[in-house]
Amino acid sequence: MKSKKKIIKKRIKRAVKVRSSIKQGGWPRLSVFKSNKYIYAQIINDESGKTLAFASSSLVKKDKKNKTEEAKKVGITIGNKAKEAGIKKVVFDRGRYAYHGRVKSLAEGAREAGLEF
Repeated sequence: MKSKKKIIKKRIKRAVKVRSSIKQGGWPRLSVFKSNKYIYAQIINDESGKTLAFASSSLVKKDKKNKTEEAKKVGITIGNKAKEAGIKKVVFDRGRYAYHGRVKSLAEGAREAGLEF
């Protein structure tokens, strides 16, 4: 059985690896975090270190649907908030998560709302 420290080190290593591969052209970063219950998305300006927009499945109205559909709603919400803030283009940071399931659904929802990445 792996120790908890080794697991955490691998998670951090994966997240850093993904983040370092992101080529930023001065665009804000759309960062994703998912827990077992909720999914969170935030648009971050790394130059100033400030969060420009935030959305989560805990804030989105639930209609007793599955988590993937909730993630799509979060993507649409973050896309609309980005439009209000004047953001059109972002870099997608999936963190340590694979691009499928809830993460993919969130990205598709953000694209539907008009974000480009």
